[in-house]
Amino acid sequence: MSRRATQEVPRLAVNVMSRQFIENKFDYYRWMLEEAPVCQGRLSILHVYFLAGYDDCVSALRDPRLVRNRTTATGGGRFPFPLPKGLTPMISSMITNDDPVHRRQRTLVAKAFTPRALGKLSERIESLTHELLDEAERRNTVDLIPAYSLPIPVTVIREMLGVDEADMPKFRSGLRALSEGFNGWTLLRTLLLDMPRMRSLVEELIERKRSAPRDDILTGLIQAEADGEKLSREELVSMAYLLIIAGYETTVHLITNAVLTLLQHPEQLEALKADTALLDPAVEEVLRYAGPVHGTKPNYAVEDIEIRGARIPKGAAVIPILGAANRDPAVFTNPEVFDIHRPPKKQLGFGHGPHHCLGAALARLETRIAIKTLFERFPNMRLAVPAGELELQSMPLWHRYERLPVVLRP
Repeated sequence: MSRRATQEVPRLAVNVMSRQFIENKFDYYRWMLEEAPVCQGRLSILHVYFLAGYDDCVSALRDPRLVRNRTTATGGGRFPFPLPKGLTPMISSMITNDDPVHRRQRTLVAKAFTPRALGKLSERIESLTHELLDEAERRNTVDLIPAYSLPIPVTVIREMLGVDEADMPKFRSGLRALSEGFNGWTLLRTLLLDMPRMRSLVEELIERKRSAPRDDILTGLIQAEADGEKLSREELVSMAYLLIIAGYETTVHLITNAVLTLLQHPEQLEALKADTALLDPAVEEVLRYAGPVHGTKPNYAVEDIEIRGARIPKGAAVIPILGAANRDPAVFTNPEVFDIHRPPKKQLGFGHGPHHCLGAALARLETRIAIKTLFERFPNMRLAVPAGELELQSMPLWHRYERLPVVLRP
């Protein structure tokens, strides 16, 4: 396989915002892996160095010379251009911090994701999947995302945070804004209306939990201490935002992508239905082959760095392309084949290193239960439209669909 240095790659060769890239990402990944494992490109107005190779991505995600806090690397603001104050909790959350701040925050929030805590959720998730499918069965032909994939993680994160039913309209509105409100004409509404409302709801929740503690994750974060320190008010708001986004958004599309991928590979689906011991490897293979998250947050070089002979200057943004790394033929045999019997190797669908997704175990649990219940109840389910009609969302470095119409009982 040829490996050319980035100097041979035209500047801005890869625009991950373009519709062409979004619809043909796997073709781009093959080209990057073969011809330009380190290349320059664009994410919105940000000029970025993209990494495609598995080993390069793993190394970068553990490299202390690459940091999440842009200010550390450049001395400038946390973001390349000014942002409204309402977005501060999103851009200053744990996911964009570095050690020791990141380690302290992660230690506190990790207490909500212990095996014991997740064990309590398993039964609740299973009953929820049946409730949702009881309702969906009455219609038979449904869009699986709003009928099933979405309400599972939304309900779980709502209950984990202790959001009352009366607050659900505002909560759902905030979720929609955080997930879909940063594209096109919806951006203005998101910045001026939805985000202030969401912050107001989160601050109200925090104050309620302070005065009337309950057995939920938000109360736990308020009360948690590490080395004698608690989370500040601003940190609590940021953490709530992060949990809301990370706690549901990835899982919605992981469930959706898992169902679609299995329907498109009927022989693999039949093997899974015949042997539920394949559930765990099936979820891992979906994460590798069609995971929803294809890139990390930008990392910034604190000094000049060389990767594969390519010089990355101090202050430059670097993004490992997880979706390309997961199809690197140097690591995965026949990487473009979906195979739930594949020998276990560490896919990067949840990232790697210090910022490995904290909610990965919860997302796996929800997805495993969701697909098991779905195909047990509707073993002959099929797509309601040709697969070629399914539309990918215009979200850079994500792989997610606008809708997934299915017929539960053909």
